Amino acid sequence: MEINEFVKHFADQFDDTDASEINTQTKFHDLDEWSSLLALSVLNMTEKKYGVNLSFDELKNSVLIQDVFNLIQSKQ
Repeated sequence: MEINEFVKHFADQFDDTDASEINTQTKFHDLDEWSSLLALSVLNMTEKKYGVNLSFDELKNSVLIQDVFNLIQSKQ
């Protein structure tokens, strides 16, 4: 798994947020569009694209997109 590819897939979950605002150091909980529905979308994406099941709590406890990437890598 490559970080740039992951950031792109993460950004693809957002409809109204410009992808240029999303990078490894983005505090995704602070994005205006972030919601519980988007969290479910991200969890679904990680399962389908990377075969990793993250819990809602694991995602909630992550701060940066880099944290989510690291968590997925640790489970592969």
